[in-house]
Amino acid sequence: MKNNKILVTGGAGYIGSHVVRQLGQAGEDVITLDNLCTGFAAAVTAGEFVIGDTGDAGLLEKIFSDNDIDTVMHFAAHTIVPESVADPLKYYRNNTASSRTLLEACSKHGVQNFVFSSTAAVYGMPDGGRASEESATQPINPYGTSKLMTEWMLRDLSAAGGPRYIALRYFNVAGCEPTGTIGQSTPKATLLVKVACEAATGIRPGVSIYGTDYSTPDGTGLRDYIHVEDLATAHLDALAYLRNGGESAVLNCGYGHGYSVREVLAAVEKASGKKLKIAEKPRRAGDPPELIAVADRVREVLGWTPKFDDLDIIVQTSLDWERKIAARDPSAYWAS
Repeated sequence: MKNNKILVTGGAGYIGSHVVRQLGQAGEDVITLDNLCTGFAAAVTAGEFVIGDTGDAGLLEKIFSDNDIDTVMHFAAHTIVPESVADPLKYYRNNTASSRTLLEACSKHGVQNFVFSSTAAVYGMPDGGRASEESATQPINPYGTSKLMTEWMLRDLSAAGGPRYIALRYFNVAGCEPTGTIGQSTPKATLLVKVACEAATGIRPGVSIYGTDYSTPDGTGLRDYIHVEDLATAHLDALAYLRNGGESAVLNCGYGHGYSVREVLAAVEKASGKKLKIAEKPRRAGDPPELIAVADRVREVLGWTPKFDDLDIIVQTSLDWERKIAARDPSAYWAS
């Protein structure tokens, strides 16, 4: 029997576009909804594309009424932590209130499965720098809080007869699709691997290390970097799990080990063959020394098997994409 359609919100963005690509390759019938405030229409490589906002109740009503949608994958969100501190209501409006509007439409139209793009920011600064799904959720910024509130809404709606769900708490997402069809093109991005690769290609003058006196092996922060293709695969695994009747769950998405800022920068220098201009600056408020996933459960529950757990692969795929952007390659769509 043919599966019903999948609605992907934010599917023109960095992570969502990688998931849409994998869904298309798997033969799924996909509708992408994105307002293009940070995404790119050219990044949507499968299915139908609708320009619009996830918080537009009228548009959602039309989409659900016109299509037989049984699954929603929800990526649409603002994601810049410092911006969330400076403008918290922007994040609560877009990340939380719009999610409520989407969930109301899902409830009305009998959506069965929901896969949610959550974040390790819900943990704040966990004791010992490692976070399991049982760790306390104590976000230290509105971004993390806005995502946690959506998790709570999902939990409560599911308990009241709404869709079963998987909430994936991402750690540090990096890398690009290995064959170069899509990548991370968001202007003014803050992700370390992208920033460093931009510096290596001359798009940025250099890169900064914020904090060199942490109690870590080389004094810089440790983070769990996960390749975007492995993260996308986890979403398809979550879809299969829910379709097979799996119970709702919250799962960490990381590799379970980390790399320091200096290790990441050294990997970029190795891949590019160039020395980076590095500025050492004081710690930023709220940055934990270490944030690593305890990530056994996602493997056990979903049968997830990552393929790109290698810093050099993460960096090389990012660098290849940044070189396309630097060369104004039209296929690196933001250049146009």
